[in-house]
Amino acid sequence: MKYAITGGAGFIGSHLTDRLLSEGHKVIVIDNLITGNFNNIAHHQNNQNFEFIHHNVSNHMHIIGEIDWVVHFASPASPVDYLQLSIETLKVNSLGTHNTLGLARVKSAKYLLASTSEVYGDPEIHPQPETYWGNVNPIGPRGVYDESKRFAEAITMAYYNKHDLDTRIVRIFNCYGPRLRINDGRVVSNLISQALENKPLTVYGDGSQTRSFQYVSDLVEGIVRLMQTDYHLPVNLGNPQERTILELAKLIKELTNSQSEIVLQPLPIDDPKRRLPDISVAKKLLKWEPKKDLVAGLKETIAWYQQQLTAVAK
Repeated sequence: MKYAITGGAGFIGSHLTDRLLSEGHKVIVIDNLITGNFNNIAHHQNNQNFEFIHHNVSNHMHIIGEIDWVVHFASPASPVDYLQLSIETLKVNSLGTHNTLGLARVKSAKYLLASTSEVYGDPEIHPQPETYWGNVNPIGPRGVYDESKRFAEAITMAYYNKHDLDTRIVRIFNCYGPRLRINDGRVVSNLISQALENKPLTVYGDGSQTRSFQYVSDLVEGIVRLMQTDYHLPVNLGNPQERTILELAKLIKELTNSQSEIVLQPLPIDDPKRRLPDISVAKKLLKWEPKKDLVAGLKETIAWYQQQLTAVAK
């Protein structure tokens, strides 16, 4: 098949690109590299099944030839990014989603939207099932991401209902692994980079807030399985094992043999206190659940970060 992946030079998009190309599919990556990195996909440059288009999908686009799938991953996806790129985030998840849905409709292609657990906001239901509508502050600093992803889901469902477009929606919970940018601003990248450089490990609040962490290969497997179904409602993909941020910081400090101290900082505005997926739908529909152990996944991620920091030092 032929896939068009927006944001395909980003963290998750590049791993999905790897997977699809390894299975013999053709992949067009569309990315403006605002948060993506061409180095994530550079190893495919000589693959005849691979094509790269430098383009901002918030603007109209035209692709020549047939396409079987449009996969929309383009968006800043960490608090650091979407606070600095607030308007760009709103545009790519509204105009960009509209444009990519239009592309899928013109090409009679199937469509997958990469949504997020952030649509649940600071949840009042725990764990969060897909039926939960969320608790989001639309005018808070995180609203530019949370609300634009909620809009992206709404317009995707509208295209499904009005135009019979064959759509999928995946709600992605915290994901980590190689290619997660050192300066990404998410908790795993922050703590690993700080630990490797023996800088203070920044933990916000008292560290009791929880997240669940899935390794990127597990997520990609779930996405591929979702695309093989005809299920059009949102599906949570995440790790059902809950960890406090303080536990994560201590684990990363141990795995890196770091001399860093753990330093508590004020909790950011609207930072969710608990975040944990109910993956009952994924288990039943996709026969999917995460396989990678957190310690094993962190070791692989730490090794990648060590390589990156060594390269920068040279």
